[in-house]
Parts: sequence; C-alpha cells; structure tokens
Amino acid sequence: MLRFLTAGESHGKALVAILDGMPAGLALDFDAVTAELRRRQGGYGRGRRMAIESDRAEALSGVRHGVTTGAPIALMILNKDWENWQKTMHVEPAQPAGATGAERPAVTRPRPGHADLAGVVKYGHDDIRNVLERASARETAARPAIAGGRRRSHRQPCVRDWPRLARRSLERHVRTGARHRPGRAAPLRRFRARTRDDRGYRSRP
Repeated sequence: MLRFLTAGESHGKALVAILDGMPAGLALDFDAVTAELRRRQGGYGRGRRMAIESDRAEALSGVRHGVTTGAPIALMILNKDWENWQKTMHVEPAQPAGATGAERPAVTRPRPGHADLAGVVKYGHDDIRNVLERASARETAARPAIAGGRRRSHRQPCVRDWPRLARRSLERHVRTGARHRPGRAAPLRRFRARTRDDRGYRSRP
C-alpha cells in the first residue's frame, strides 16, 4: 500500500513530501517529476505565485543511483519566495540575524470559505497565519511531485500480477482440454505483465 505525507508552509523554506510503500528496484525519472510540476504551474487558476516559483523536486532519501531502495522516499521543493518572508516565517524562537523580507502583522480575520476558522478553533492559535500558511494552494505542489514518481514506476511491469496471470492462463489451458505428458508442467500461454499507461489505466494481458 502506498501512503504519502506532505509538510511545509506556503511561505516557508520548502515543501516536503514523503512517499511510503514504494517497492525497491524501480527507476525514478526526475525529469518526469519536473514535468508534472510544470503542468501544475500552467494549470487553471494559476496566480502570481506561479511566476515566482520554478519548482523542481530534490530527493533526500529512498533513492540511490536513480533507483528506489524500498525505504520511504522524501522529496523537497524549495520556495523561492522564502527570501521575502524570512522575518515573518522563521522557525527559530528569535529572529535570525540577516533575515530578509518584511515583518508582517498577525492575521486576525479568517478568510471566508477557507480552513482558517476551523484551524484556529481546533488548535487555539492567536495568529491565523499558522493555519493559512498550511491551508494554502502552495501545498499542492508536493502532490504532483509524488504523482510523477508513482506514474513513472507504474509503467514498469507489475511483478505481483504475474502469478495471477499464470494461474489464469493455466485454467484457460485446462478448460480447452489440452493434454500434457505426466511429469511435465502444462504449457502456459504467453502473457505479458499488466502495466499502466500515461493515463493511469492498466492494459489487459
């Protein structure tokens, strides 16, 4: 089972995505991941933030020499706009020396139709920015990065499907009444592993 988790704020230093459950030995094409991120940037509803960022995912773990190791895959997408928000979004208790950007006031009015009010009630924040920085469209940049890696891996043969396909071929062979010599395995019809195409559909054997 594949699971993913995202972290990071809209104007924080970076976005992080963790993909767990990816099998080992699969080639991961980072050009395909970058292509998915570019599709998002040119999609419907794009704003001025899209013109600032040029997203590219960097693998932090789970990949070695371009091949998955079976460990959780961590991807990081840097925020270029972080340079303008360091005084507002720093993680240290005190503002670091050399921090850039403007010091913005606390947000006290929730945006209608957003998760601002629900987040403030749930977590008890005084500054709504703690909620809206996470409940932001920028967070969705981590999702195409994960999808790009999964789509690439699904184009490769699915090893788990081979025993099932072999059993189906053997049952079909038995139904036809074909005979085989004792002590020898029944001939199996040729089959190919099910793969996923670019649209995510599986081809039939």
